[in-house]
Amino acid sequence: MRALLGSQDVMDFVEDGYTEPVSKEAEGTMTEAQTTTLRVDRKKDCKAKSIIYQGLDEPTFELIASSKSSKEVWDTLHKTYKGADKVKRIRLQTLRGEFESLRMKSNESIAELYT
Repeated sequence: MRALLGSQDVMDFVEDGYTEPVSKEAEGTMTEAQTTTLRVDRKKDCKAKSIIYQGLDEPTFELIASSKSSKEVWDTLHKTYKGADKVKRIRLQTLRGEFESLRMKSNESIAELYT
């Protein structure tokens, strides 16, 4: 995903975001150059969101559907899936412990062991 966003020159919007005017009034007092820059920034941000959306399944998309910027989308996905490796490791350790403690008693049948 990083490679695709980088190749489209929008990764900086995803990581750093951009500054949106505080209000419509503030936007109305901007110079023509500032307005043009803002328009370009908004377009790049939408492009970044579109690229990210294309790589998501429906349940994951629902997590970020209300996000307003590509940075917000990226941060939400990062928070949601960053800990996945740690969770997997802990779950694996728990299962390994359960497996190692699994012993069949001498008078126990296989059916009784698993119930």
